[in-house]
Amino acid sequence: MQKEYTITVYTEDRIGITNRITVIFTRRRINITSLTTAPTEIEGVYKFIITVLAERPLLDKVVGQIERLVEIHRAFVHDEDEVVYQELALYKISTKALKNGSIEKLIRENAARILTITDEYFVLEKTGHQEELIALQAKLAPYGLIEYSKSGRVAIVKWSRRFHDHLKNLSQQETDDLAEVDYTHGQPGSHQAESI
Repeated sequence: MQKEYTITVYTEDRIGITNRITVIFTRRRINITSLTTAPTEIEGVYKFIITVLAERPLLDKVVGQIERLVEIHRAFVHDEDEVVYQELALYKISTKALKNGSIEKLIRENAARILTITDEYFVLEKTGHQEELIALQAKLAPYGLIEYSKSGRVAIVKWSRRFHDHLKNLSQQETDDLAEVDYTHGQPGSHQAESI
């Protein structure tokens, strides 16, 4: 049975890696509903957060294919209860709506906040799960909703501590290896001595 899953992929920062990951989903005819990527707390490691609607056995195969890419550290499939996640939405609304006090009550009840106000419009920000953000969009429509924009999912995995420790150790090892290579190559005359 199809359901929504979150996939996290830890990767090196390489040009073209986004395309190489997404094409694996395309070949399996899996639609990506959101994709977010950003640096992690570990230098040189990026995290992709991908949400999809699919069946678990198929996703397990996809993750196996992703992990075979050279630039990938690890990839995981998560059920909804294995991650803490949020999305962010911005709503542009006609300033005329502020003349009606009822919208201020709606803003408070939905834990939204005003980011900016101009003569023509104001912008609201709300974080939450997709259902909450879409529900607020519907509630704001009668007030003169001009534009709506939503981010992809941002997620933290509940059990990832041990893996993050592993990544930090890996990153430190790579740094040490590079330093050793630089030191060896930096010795004056070392290459000339070897070639004589």
